[in-house]
Amino acid sequence: MAAIAILEKIKTAIVDPVITFLFALALVYFLYGVFELIRNADSEEARKTGQQHIIWGVIGMFIMISFYGIMHVICNTIPGAGC
Repeated sequence: MAAIAILEKIKTAIVDPVITFLFALALVYFLYGVFELIRNADSEEARKTGQQHIIWGVIGMFIMISFYGIMHVICNTIPGAGC
């Protein structure tokens, strides 16, 4: 029982804020790519850079959502965890 309480505290105090921060960071990176794409619509090189930022931002957000989902499945699989 004590191990489950420790895991729950670690998840609440460390994992959840880190996931939220990284998701926000990926969202900002994505929005920066959109801004860069719109601002430099006349330059092929700048549009390509903006598209890369958008792609990597989406990949980052997908990874954070997937990690959160995996953590949710793990917490619901362990009996009595109640994460």
